[in-house]
Parts: sequence; C-alpha cells; structure tokens
Amino acid sequence: MIRLAPRSRSRVFKLLFATLPLFAVAAGQSSDGVLHVAVDNVRDRTGRVHVDICTQKQFLKDCPIAADGPARVGQSTVTLTGLKPGRYAAQVFYDQNGNGKVDRALFGVPKEGVGFSNDAKIRLGPPKWEEAFFDYDGRERTIRLRLRYFIGPDAPTATTAK
Repeated sequence: MIRLAPRSRSRVFKLLFATLPLFAVAAGQSSDGVLHVAVDNVRDRTGRVHVDICTQKQFLKDCPIAADGPARVGQSTVTLTGLKPGRYAAQVFYDQNGNGKVDRALFGVPKEGVGFSNDAKIRLGPPKWEEAFFDYDGRERTIRLRLRYFIGPDAPTATTAK
C-alpha cells in the first residue's frame, strides 16, 4: 500500500472531485452524432442500400461520410454514427447487384434506384444543393427519402413524367 503525505492526499482528492463532473458528462452522452436515413421504395431484398452524407463542397462527388445496410423490400434504414453538427445532403442509391456503384444505362441513366435528402427532384440531371441540404444539430435524428427508378418497375411513364 502506498502512503501519501496529508498534503498530497488533499491534492489527490481535489483533483478527483474536480474531474468527477467531466466523467459524469461523458457518461451521459448516448446518442450524439446519430443519423438514421429511412429509405423508402426499395424494390428488392438483394444487395445493399448505400448512403453518402455530403457537405456542399462534396455534393455529387465521393463523400467520405458513408454507410450501407441490407436491402429490405419497401423500406430500409441505414444508420450513421459520429456525425458532427453541420449542413449536409444525403445521396443514396440501391446497389442491387452489390458492386459498390450506381450502374448506368445509355446516356448515363441510372439502372438502380437513386434518391436525395428532402426528396429533391431529379430532372434532366441531379438536383441542386439548395434542394437537398438539411441542417443537422448533432442529436439523434431520422430523415426520410424515396428512391426513384428510371428503368424497370417504378420508372416514370408518359403519364407520370409530367
């Protein structure tokens, strides 16, 4: 057993009690930085649903904040953790064949489902940042978006494309 002089013991106790509130605050943080992305209109259960969370500078490019989850018919949810507060946009695709990229047809039309936060419209190209961004305050939150398909089931027809 190590014996401390009374003066040293006093310093140790002061240090211990001074740092206890810090440990209590750290222990109380449970869900900070958690973002759930609920993705609707997943049309099969094969492959993965991939989510990129992008800053304005990274939007429509490779985003370093990414996660994926198993595809479930109807809705799949992908959870990202450790996300810092900020302004972001989500770009999502259904990687049905599991090759890690959006497969494209003639003229670059996506063969797999794609979507953006705020259900930003996809017209003759991807949406603008202003249509897709959301503010994230660092607390646990869920955002929802719907995949769109341009080929196959759920593809727009002459009557739905208006």
